[in-house]
Amino acid sequence: MYEAVRVEAEGRTTTARFAATAADAGFDGIVVADRYDDPAPFDADRLRAAYGIDVVDGFEVRTTEKGVASGVIADRRRKTTVLMLRGGTPTMNRYAVETPAIDVLRDPLRGDGDVNHVIVKAAARNDVHIEVNLGPVLRTSGGPRVQALRGLRKLRELLDHFDAPFVVSGGPETHLQVRGPRELLALGQQLGFDEDQIRSGLEAWGDIATTNRERLSEEYVAEGVRRGRYER
Repeated sequence: MYEAVRVEAEGRTTTARFAATAADAGFDGIVVADRYDDPAPFDADRLRAAYGIDVVDGFEVRTTEKGVASGVIADRRRKTTVLMLRGGTPTMNRYAVETPAIDVLRDPLRGDGDVNHVIVKAAARNDVHIEVNLGPVLRTSGGPRVQALRGLRKLRELLDHFDAPFVVSGGPETHLQVRGPRELLALGQQLGFDEDQIRSGLEAWGDIATTNRERLSEEYVAEGVRRGRYER
């Protein structure tokens, strides 16, 4: 099971600290979501060796302009293992799920964002995973927490009905916000997910990474086609 973490160059938590904390919490790996305008370089091989978990390079496009997003996606797709777009507006949510080059639509319920049947059907059609971010439930109270619960329950129903791909995270932005898989599994069940669904959503990050690492390898030509010893 994997967690997706946000690291910024001037942020409070380094990638190494996230890796150490996630390993202690019981995760098999982390996906590191750098912002495109604020990269925080790290040595994934060194971190894997030091902490015994997979460390996946990710890239999170944050913009409210489709034209800007298109340019960044074109530039980063062949350089990034897990490519994400942060939603939070109806326009960007829909743009993300209609763009097959995107792996994950993050934070679709943030701000003015909403998820409806059109968005979920497009995600299923284009194999874009929608993030089920449990962070707002973990880190808010009162009205905001009630709203977050309501939004996630609606999202669960839509994902289940249209059999759309999704990932699950706790959305930590510092190592202090990391919650272990057991806590996320328990919280997901309170939202109406069963344990296997939450587990699958946490594992999906790793599945995406495995698929894209293969596609980004020098041997990859097309689905089911690899360069062999006779290839020049």
